[in-house]
Amino acid sequence: MLKINVFLDDSRTCPNGYILVEDIDQCLTLLESHAIGHLSLDHDLLNRHRNGLLLVHKMVENELYADRITIHSANSVGSKAMYRYLKQAQEDMKMPPNIKVLLRPLPLF
Repeated sequence: MLKINVFLDDSRTCPNGYILVEDIDQCLTLLESHAIGHLSLDHDLLNRHRNGLLLVHKMVENELYADRITIHSANSVGSKAMYRYLKQAQEDMKMPPNIKVLLRPLPLF
């Protein structure tokens, strides 16, 4: 199965080779319907209540993963909360331990 790469962000330019999604609903749809090689996530989105942290909660709850997950948000509090949640899910065996989870903040522009 061909894997796609997904970039969740509502302000940064999408890197080549990635599909841009701007909200968590678009991201969840792709997670449900495609195999994802790399998922790069922002925390702060236009809808402040439906942010990257809510997305990772829904991913774990519904067992929707990518081979590699990078949190690229510049929001240090939000990105660390996302990272900790995913790492804890791995420790609790709710998420496969072989999924790479990285915290790599990107500048906003």
